[in-house]
Amino acid sequence: MGLDLTAEEKEMLDGKHGKATMKAMEIITTLGEIYGAERLIPISSVQIAGVSYHNLGEAGLEYLSEIAVDGRVRVLTTLNPAGMDLEEWKKHGISEDFAENQQRVVDAFARMGVVTTCTCTPYLIGNLPHFGEHIAWAESSAVCFSNSVIGARTNREGGPSALASALTGRTAEYGFHLDENRVAKVKYDVQVKLRNTDDFGLLGQVIGERTRKAIPYITGIPHATSEALKSFCASVATYGGVALFHMENITPNRTSIPEEIEIVTQADLDQARKTLDDENAVIDFISIGCPHASIDEIAKIAGMLDGKQVTEGKTVWITTAKPTKDLAKMMGYYDKIEQSGAFLVSDACCAVAPLKGRFKGLMTDSAKACFYARGKNDFRTEIRSIQECIQEATS
Repeated sequence: MGLDLTAEEKEMLDGKHGKATMKAMEIITTLGEIYGAERLIPISSVQIAGVSYHNLGEAGLEYLSEIAVDGRVRVLTTLNPAGMDLEEWKKHGISEDFAENQQRVVDAFARMGVVTTCTCTPYLIGNLPHFGEHIAWAESSAVCFSNSVIGARTNREGGPSALASALTGRTAEYGFHLDENRVAKVKYDVQVKLRNTDDFGLLGQVIGERTRKAIPYITGIPHATSEALKSFCASVATYGGVALFHMENITPNRTSIPEEIEIVTQADLDQARKTLDDENAVIDFISIGCPHASIDEIAKIAGMLDGKQVTEGKTVWITTAKPTKDLAKMMGYYDKIEQSGAFLVSDACCAVAPLKGRFKGLMTDSAKACFYARGKNDFRTEIRSIQECIQEATS
């Protein structure tokens, strides 16, 4: 039994809405057939990954340029972080050659009507779906946050499939779009007090590595801020490919409670921290904002840095979305951060910027950032609270 397409969807597939839309519909219907979907469903928003020229290269840019000839998005679409701050890249040590190519990537998306705000936290800057809404997002931490914390519905799209959904306003109805695939499989009883974003990141690492894509049901956490949850989402997605979790009395989705129970103790978190703390790490790079920092986090960091100076030989990045950076400028936080010698960097992050060879050791509050710093940039790492990161930067 094949896909049951509407008249408009058949027109897209037949090329009556342009070449790019036809290619996009071919991608979506192929995925639908592979995963046994019966129909396509309308979506309200898209978030596209694969934006950094560092990851795309010329081949990826050529593909985007072809699509941009006649491809136009049909729904609100935002981008994942790029490889640099699109305005202030010069002072962050980015080469002119890379900057030129990165701008070509962003320009190609702009021609399609994509909102060229580059962030892994689109829900903080206006791309905010509501509970039960169908979307097509690509970035793993944002997918996990939208499915779990917001209660929207998305699979973890690849760059091409997310773009295809943007151009058609459709996705195939399979995976996390269906109720039966959103049921918890294993229960985790968290018997440890979580204090800061780094603790939630370590918890995500522990549960992610144990769960491996199965949906966890988590108890024992009495309170969690949005910042704590975005840290957890980034980590559980990075270390386990988890795209949906249920957290008792915190997340909105409802599920049956699994009989299988796992315990998480302080010893588990201590062991996770030990695996991310490299011996003899020489810390010359401190980065906060993976996922992108909220305005509340930036306000607190600005307060910590006010009147202090970053130690010579150390580079500090606070990464965030461009609209959040603009708000930080309006509130005076940007000046306090930059006057200390730290950088408030928008559009980019330490995971996708071309940083290999520039630093030896990274200190961060993000378990996800540790994973990419090691795997992509050969940095040694240490994970600490935001406060400890700022102390390291200024001591």
